[in-house]
Amino acid sequence: MLVSVEGVYRNGRIELIESPNNVPEGACVIVTFVNSNEINLESQGIDREQAKTLRASLATFSDDWNSPEMSVYDNYDAAKANG
Repeated sequence: MLVSVEGVYRNGRIELIESPNNVPEGACVIVTFVNSNEINLESQGIDREQAKTLRASLATFSDDWNSPEMSVYDNYDAAKANG
């Protein structure tokens, strides 16, 4: 089973933004640090609770968005310009 949960590294600890579902206590984890390409939601008028609701409502699409076939859209504008 592979579960991804977003979090933030602070003071030597990882703070999870949400609790993972169906993950047993004591499960092994791998932490990967990524560059932040965050959008400041507050500057867009979206608070943490609204963001949580939005994330939950869009979760049903994540399998489609993350499928290998969708990578064709990663550089859609460049491909369209060349096509």
